[in-house]
Amino acid sequence: MNFNLELKREEEASISLRSLYRKFGYCQYKMSKFEEYDLYAGNKNFLVSDSIITFTDTNGKLLALKPDVTLSIIKNTKDEDGLSKVYYNENVYRVSNSAHSYKEIMQVGLECIGDIDLYNISEVISLAAQSLLLVSPESVLDLSNMGVVASVLGEFNLSAKLEKEVLYLIGEKNVHEASRLLANEGIDEDKIENLKKLITLHGSPKEVLPKLKNIAPESSAFSALNALCEILDGSEASKIINIDFSVIGDMSYYNGFVFKGFVKGVPSSVLSGGQYDNLMSKMNKKSGAIGFAVYLDLLENLSNSASEFDCDILVIYDDKSDLKALSAFVREKAAEGKIIRAEKEMPLKIKAKEICKITGGEVVRLENMA
Repeated sequence: MNFNLELKREEEASISLRSLYRKFGYCQYKMSKFEEYDLYAGNKNFLVSDSIITFTDTNGKLLALKPDVTLSIIKNTKDEDGLSKVYYNENVYRVSNSAHSYKEIMQVGLECIGDIDLYNISEVISLAAQSLLLVSPESVLDLSNMGVVASVLGEFNLSAKLEKEVLYLIGEKNVHEASRLLANEGIDEDKIENLKKLITLHGSPKEVLPKLKNIAPESSAFSALNALCEILDGSEASKIINIDFSVIGDMSYYNGFVFKGFVKGVPSSVLSGGQYDNLMSKMNKKSGAIGFAVYLDLLENLSNSASEFDCDILVIYDDKSDLKALSAFVREKAAEGKIIRAEKEMPLKIKAKEICKITGGEVVRLENMA
């Protein structure tokens, strides 16, 4: 059964994450369930899924059930608003990675929009790492910088089409195919070797940054990566950050830092984010932006392995039980953080770690399943 525990994990994560973001001065953003379809149609490559549920409004406009929150936030943020720091807790409607069908998915995330600087960027990346740690102590945040990748690719003078193909192969860590494509273009072997090293480079900032000096040309992106790692060095967040240049985004939307978060027990990323100044420009905004989203539906995978029980204590009572004593016992165990359920008869589909019975005012343990 266990559906109650799955829901509990999502809800607890949502509450903890919102509390974390509020502590850092982020205000809640609320949006409607619907947006005009055109908002999403023009930016399908930015969306996690291009499957959008649409319907026609009473006034004839084509509307969509929101598959994304970031686009709505950008649309409703003005350049003159200054630095806008918002978080959201919204249900989005898209094809679920776990169910492979349309699903209402609980999503939590934040956006920092405006004249952002390196501190703002470091704060958002730190909050992304802290978000993962709230979900699971066994987590990792893979961090990349599109500027560093672009500086290496810039050595090749590729066409836009070929550069897109190579970027895809970098994301797949497909060293062999990327090398073959570049060799067919007559690219120098030494330059190809640099790209191969970049693709396979992975590890903590202390491990990666010294090696990166011999691979990527000196650039503002390289300097920003060094400076960011220096700011975060020694923090709790830095302990789970790895640099991995296979983490990439569409260059027509993303620039600068991009990142993905993973937790043990879930096969795909549960957090995704980055700088999207290019998307801001596409939407006629002059501001910079960085943000991320946590995909709470994927936590079901954690819940399924977390426990086989629906509650910690199942207490059975009858007409002769002392209800005052029962009530006191339930309150006491709930205060201890236990999940306790009181039933007049033994339920068929409830699994409990411990089963008790209250006879008169006395609680008697019947069975311990843990």
